[in-house]
Amino acid sequence: MNMYDIILKKRNGHALSKEEIDFFIKGYTEGRIPDYQASALLMAIYFQKMNREETVYLTEAMMNSGDVLDLSEIDGVKVDKHSTGGVGDTTTLVLGPMVAAVGAPVAKMSGRGLGHTGGTIDKLETIPGFSVEISNEDFIKNVNEIKLAVCAQTGDLAPADKMLYALRDVTATVDNMSLIASSIMSKKLASGADAIVLDVKTGSGAFMREKEDAFELARIMVNIGNSMGRQTVAVISNMDQPLGRAVGNALEVKEAIETLQGKGPEDLYELCLKLGAQMLVLSKVVEDEEEAIARLKEVVEKGLALEKFKEFIQRQGGDPAVVDNPDLLPKAKYVIDVKTEEGGYIKHIEAVEVGMSALELGAGRENKDSVIDLAVGIELFKKVGDRVEAGDTIARIHSNDEAKTEKALERLLKAYTYSEKEVEPSELIYGIVTE
Repeated sequence: MNMYDIILKKRNGHALSKEEIDFFIKGYTEGRIPDYQASALLMAIYFQKMNREETVYLTEAMMNSGDVLDLSEIDGVKVDKHSTGGVGDTTTLVLGPMVAAVGAPVAKMSGRGLGHTGGTIDKLETIPGFSVEISNEDFIKNVNEIKLAVCAQTGDLAPADKMLYALRDVTATVDNMSLIASSIMSKKLASGADAIVLDVKTGSGAFMREKEDAFELARIMVNIGNSMGRQTVAVISNMDQPLGRAVGNALEVKEAIETLQGKGPEDLYELCLKLGAQMLVLSKVVEDEEEAIARLKEVVEKGLALEKFKEFIQRQGGDPAVVDNPDLLPKAKYVIDVKTEEGGYIKHIEAVEVGMSALELGAGRENKDSVIDLAVGIELFKKVGDRVEAGDTIARIHSNDEAKTEKALERLLKAYTYSEKEVEPSELIYGIVTE
């Protein structure tokens, strides 16, 4: 078996065998296959595509290229959630405590964000003392005892994905369904959960801008998970405008606390109920979605989800006092109200532009070496469908740099478009993919 024949076979449109894909991933990860041959195969895959079977083989090979976590010591069906990313995506911080409070074990490996705002790990690090670096023993112990633990991904998880993604990024081969799906799922499967709920975003602030593409990606990922013995479900959700009202790390933690108190934005709460219901059904803690939603609402209304969040923070070295006093979170030096220059109904908020405005402030990373400012970000006071008059405050910028504030303000104002006629907001959840 050699790379020339494998490249030629895929270039000519034929399906690769499991053995051929294993040979490629193992050889490339170990440094025996050079970048130029790996690039040639990626380009052949980009044009000729992969069938469902090949995509499963590729994901499995990438998963097995590094550590595969053994969470068998955790009682019950371990359930994880993954989002394909968006603007103001605070769901993990709300979902984890809600689902754990109902009784399902949530064992989550999360990453740092590369883009307009930080990832779940960055957000958790705004909490004084919170540690995302915990031992495997403590991780398992916490899930067994309080049903919830979140830690940073180990560098040994699916190393083939990291290497291939870097190569795809510079060879114009990122945008391929099989390569995207295998990249996401190889890390999720290596993280050791028994069941996975995927939140696949679509719209102007999502990687998959078209709804049809989001459904196709969801179907491929669900097929991968189920084919590899992990119950997998995908929820397709709207990212045409930011989720919730906060964009920025400390601001999103504060919003998560408010949501767990039953005072958060309706869209964030609605999505968390939908995702949480799927997690509870897969974990077999409840019989069906209706019971799951009722139980999730109950733990929020009774304050049990909020108590679980405090317990989770304390277990990982953080100060639980932030839950009762969010002023303990990092705060920006400047807080500037953003006023609209025109009246009407808000027709659209370009989510990616809101995200880029937050990036201008320093809320995210332009590259992996960038340092995040955890205090900065944007609060949105008006969303699609809301009526405003000229001079109304539509948003608020939290900044530590006056020059950056000006750039962010200019960009943020351009994200809004208005209509004289009433505007009905788009639905939040487009559907669920189960097979």
